[in-house]
Amino acid sequence: MGKYFGTDGFRGEANVNLTVEHAFKVGRYIGYYYGRGHKARVVIGKDTRLSSYMFEYALAAGLTASGADVYLLHVTTTPSVAYVIRSEGFDCGIMISASHNPYYDNGIKLINGNGEKMADEVTEQIEKYIDGLAPEVPYATRDKIGRTIDYAAGRNRYIGYLISLATHSYKGVKIGLDCANGSTWMIAKSVFDALGAETYVINNSPDGTNINKNAGSTHIEHLQAYVKEKGLDVGFAFDGDADRCLAVDEKGGLIDGDLILYIYGTYMKKRDKLTTNTIVSTVMSNFGFGKALEKAGIDWLQTQVGDRFVYECMRAGGHMLGGEQSGHIIFSKYATTGDGLLTAIKLMQAMLDQKQPLSKLAEPVQLYPQVLKNVHVADKDEAINHPDVQAALKAAQAALEGNGRVLLRKSGTEPVVRVMVEAQDLPLCNQCVDSIIEAMDKAGLVKEGY
Repeated sequence: MGKYFGTDGFRGEANVNLTVEHAFKVGRYIGYYYGRGHKARVVIGKDTRLSSYMFEYALAAGLTASGADVYLLHVTTTPSVAYVIRSEGFDCGIMISASHNPYYDNGIKLINGNGEKMADEVTEQIEKYIDGLAPEVPYATRDKIGRTIDYAAGRNRYIGYLISLATHSYKGVKIGLDCANGSTWMIAKSVFDALGAETYVINNSPDGTNINKNAGSTHIEHLQAYVKEKGLDVGFAFDGDADRCLAVDEKGGLIDGDLILYIYGTYMKKRDKLTTNTIVSTVMSNFGFGKALEKAGIDWLQTQVGDRFVYECMRAGGHMLGGEQSGHIIFSKYATTGDGLLTAIKLMQAMLDQKQPLSKLAEPVQLYPQVLKNVHVADKDEAINHPDVQAALKAAQAALEGNGRVLLRKSGTEPVVRVMVEAQDLPLCNQCVDSIIEAMDKAGLVKEGY
């Protein structure tokens, strides 16, 4: 990770550590970088945060000042930006969103011409430019100055694409949608209505400050209660920029990313569509998910946390399906990034085609209890590699007797080590986690008041 750009773009609190000056400079460099030899065409989307308008205009100013033409999708989803770039030959795209973060945060996600996250080599050059460590880029003048174009038509084409992927009518199916007061607030209902569903929608009244607030995939309990209250057949919850989706079955049970991968992966295998017989997920996937895949005869690859790493693994191996427990699900035949609406449509396909409710399709997966605690430390590497901590880790692994797992992971953005244990019973999880944290504390590795 760089100074500004992490695994999911340049993220921070609006006008605190992500400012309009930053956005302007990102636009300036992107317009220059992609405009060498021709007039660059860049598409921009944004979510519903109050600051998204500010960043949209700052980016557009920087881009046009460097000679690029800017196409504005306005409020839309991250995967729609990737789709428009790929399908309509844009040089690159930008999504303004901090995903599931609170409204006062925002982010700049850069997407290359293939609809993939921009290469580190490019973001490193942008960082040098922001910090004044690279030569100033020239301003466009006269007829070389760029322009902005209203491009809501691109968003509408994406909606049409989603509708075209559905293999069944949803007539007679009662579907709940939690739009998180975010990017799907105008899109999700129109897609499901067009497919004939009886739609019930919550959290689709954004005011600039309520994105993700007790809503969406990070607060799935609200949709769970709503599905039970209304007697719905299924529910789907999205995050702020709709690259995530979690589902709720007809009983109000959570269908998380692991269960989504299992349901659709086994469905693909039954139809001989899982061409490499492999599902890709991260190290955070549940131990029970792995055991269920093994029983189903499906291979399982794990990457470090981040949908970027999942996609890179999928691309390298030609794998068709991958994702994260949090709901980033990638269907490589159709998209280059997690797409919450696409995930909902594919889950509907698996459910309707097999004539089974989600609760039944998820039944073979027995998820293990999981305990995750964050420990604030002075030195993340030392906290993990200290001999006493490693000894506690090995003792915890021995206590699980091969029927569970222990994971120590460094946070990518904070001075935090995450201690996670999965086991067949919750008390054992807590016992193992606490023993490792106690070893860190006794070794003087924990920051006071963690």
